[in-house]
Amino acid sequence: MDFQYANVLFGLLFGAGFVVLNVAVVNRILAPKVDDPEKRTTYECGEPTIGSAWVRFDMRFYTVALVFLIFEVEVAFLFPWAAAYNELTQAMGLFPFFEVLAFLVILGLGYIYVWKKGDLDWVKGTQGQDTAAGDSAD
Repeated sequence: MDFQYANVLFGLLFGAGFVVLNVAVVNRILAPKVDDPEKRTTYECGEPTIGSAWVRFDMRFYTVALVFLIFEVEVAFLFPWAAAYNELTQAMGLFPFFEVLAFLVILGLGYIYVWKKGDLDWVKGTQGQDTAAGDSAD
């Protein structure tokens, strides 16, 4: 039992030593020696930077990115399933089909929920106000 803990301890020490070695030693050896302060400035596609990099982003960026990530993970799960579909159906019948159908129905319901909630709308209106351009009082 103690030997298993020793393996874990050795792995942790080796990992920590590897990180320290890379950060402290190898970085100092391989990093370019730049004394020009202009070369240390932030580079944005050849244009000079405007303002600070620490700007607050709207929450819609994060929600759209998370929804996108969820559906990208769905593709990552479906591709291996589709590649092995013939072998799966020969071994288990229609069970793999119904399993993935349930997976897609759950994701579809999540998509409908996000859509109805309005998280996919880029420009959200405020409650009590019409956001359409032609809806003005005559």
